[in-house]
Amino acid sequence: MPRQTDTAIEIDEGISMPHTYADLHLHTVASDGTVSIVEQARRAKAAGLSCIAITDHDVISPDLTKRVQPIGGVDVITGVEIKADFDGVTGEILGYFVDPQHEGLRAFLEGMETARVERMVEMIARCRSELGIGLDLSDVREVAAGNLGRPHLARVLVQKGEAEDFSDAFHRLLGRGRPCYAPIEKHGFREVIDIVHRAGGVTALAHPCLMRIEDWPDFLGVLQGAGLDALEIFYPYMGIGRDLSIEPRLLKTRVEERGFLLSGGSDDHGPDSTKTSMGEMRIPYARVEELIAALPDPL
Repeated sequence: MPRQTDTAIEIDEGISMPHTYADLHLHTVASDGTVSIVEQARRAKAAGLSCIAITDHDVISPDLTKRVQPIGGVDVITGVEIKADFDGVTGEILGYFVDPQHEGLRAFLEGMETARVERMVEMIARCRSELGIGLDLSDVREVAAGNLGRPHLARVLVQKGEAEDFSDAFHRLLGRGRPCYAPIEKHGFREVIDIVHRAGGVTALAHPCLMRIEDWPDFLGVLQGAGLDALEIFYPYMGIGRDLSIEPRLLKTRVEERGFLLSGGSDDHGPDSTKTSMGEMRIPYARVEELIAALPDPL
């Protein structure tokens, strides 16, 4: 099981002050991270951050009960990262300051959870067929504390000696187009933007420079027409090891010209994960204030 040193959320009295820097893209054991919210908050504080957003994949941790709350000495924004289809291009949308009790959002995410289980069952079947190993859903659930994802299956494959490490598991078996890969059902991006707004939040396009976009000016116009609020420009792209469809500086210029807000985060998943990047992104808190000002439902 992923390590959790805390069994309960520690709530501070009041809002952490003074505000300095933020990281608006972090994961926990609620999806494919390796640590709890409290541990992420403590790591963030040690890195000199005063505000973070927990943006687990297609799920909101039950430990997040408000749109923003102080935990472990930092302000924790309730967020979510939702897979979406952009008219044939795969991407993800980050939602910030969403109401975790919003019934429409809860129902939407429950559907995504079901889709993740169905996808995992298919990938397990492909692993059995391709690798000839004994493997079932219970093996994956043993290493997952929350929503099921490919990193959980990768961990099992490493444990069973079918892959050397996470990188090898994804490169040979679980990456897009590899023998054990199965796609997941995704909602259209317009629907995702709408549900985040109805839950009181603002939206940002996650790590946009990694998306396979041929015509960025046209794409930005489509996003603007759909009501997208921001793009995640500040991101540790250099450590990804993948070609970018556009340079971050150029994209920054273009999105600012169109009036989009700018967001950013490390996409840290915790120690011993696929992405250990806490502290690599330090977003001035003024960017958070701009997102707050854009909320359809004020805090």
